[in-house]
Amino acid sequence: MYKKLLLLGWLFTWCITVSAQQEKVPVFVSGTEGHKSYRIPAVISLPDGQLLAFAEGRVHGAGDFGDINIVLKRSRDGGKSWQPLENVVDADSLQAGNPAPVVDLSDPAFPGGRIFLFYNTGNNHEGEVRKGKGLREVWYKTSADGGITWSDAVNITTQVHRPDQPAVNADYHFSEDWRSYANTPGHALQFSKGKYKGRIYVAANHSQGPPKKGFEDYFAHGFYTDDHGKTFHLGQSVNIPGSNEATAAELSGGRLLLNARNQRGDIKARIVAISNDGGATWDKTYIDRQLPDPVCQGSILNIGWKKNRAILAFSNAVDTTLRDHLTLRLSKDEGKTWPVKQVVASSGKGKDGYAAYSDIVLLPGNKIGVLYEADGYAKILFTVVTP
Repeated sequence: MYKKLLLLGWLFTWCITVSAQQEKVPVFVSGTEGHKSYRIPAVISLPDGQLLAFAEGRVHGAGDFGDINIVLKRSRDGGKSWQPLENVVDADSLQAGNPAPVVDLSDPAFPGGRIFLFYNTGNNHEGEVRKGKGLREVWYKTSADGGITWSDAVNITTQVHRPDQPAVNADYHFSEDWRSYANTPGHALQFSKGKYKGRIYVAANHSQGPPKKGFEDYFAHGFYTDDHGKTFHLGQSVNIPGSNEATAAELSGGRLLLNARNQRGDIKARIVAISNDGGATWDKTYIDRQLPDPVCQGSILNIGWKKNRAILAFSNAVDTTLRDHLTLRLSKDEGKTWPVKQVVASSGKGKDGYAAYSDIVLLPGNKIGVLYEADGYAKILFTVVTP
């Protein structure tokens, strides 16, 4: 009973004091450091406490397709300041995007941890790729020195994607005919305990076959590796048409929760899928009306354990029509309920795009860092929520 009261007390304290936030620090500012726009944030913490913030650096404008790089900034002081921009992936004049970073902490060959950065490349606009007039591929790079240097890129498209583009590559000939493809956006994850300890899992989505009304050609899915990137396995697709940009978190007992955007927009709430086998298949899918959403991206994170149950944090824009009112929620029962919430950023005036995509990271002292798009995509900011 004492431990239960202690947890409830912690949650209550978090609820009433969470408004104490660190200053909102600009990390990526559009029109600076060689890029007209920055979008699609992702953030991870390294074993030594450094923070790495990733984004798409869009060279010529804010559009989703074009000359787009994956860029990185580093903080050594918990997000109070950020070092100059570094280019991690440059696909020449084409698109590199959807960075999904994670630190592999279980590979004996890299006792200090090794970063995996998963990403996608594309050679046409998403709408054209959905029509079969273009290709999206899946890659990763690794770093064993905290993101200072990076390996050559590894193409894993044939393992985790199902394109039908034999004219481009004879190996890209799959009857499933997946077309558009995107990782998360946001961080990937590694299972920390249980049967699947060490598994790296990347939430993703794809379109299948010709475009359908209401974006019903889209389905969320995921892929994973159990051998530190030597081989990859494709998980089952979520059986809800229109499930799109996805994020995932480890639950107890080798289970996994995937939380996806509802691209159909018929119900302005998040799609949830529960797996009992580490993300390989899905045992339960539903729409969680506790999590309203304007058809936007969200981020979920396991921030700890209590009585062998995962404590989850989730961030998204909670307005059902506008990308505004970015809110951080907390669940102590593995996503069944979300009783604790705090608005991280709100225009107060219903401004669309005031706070859009976000990613979250656990910091020392049970603090939560939030990296998010702000002010009509003019910048990506970082702030810390302090319990």
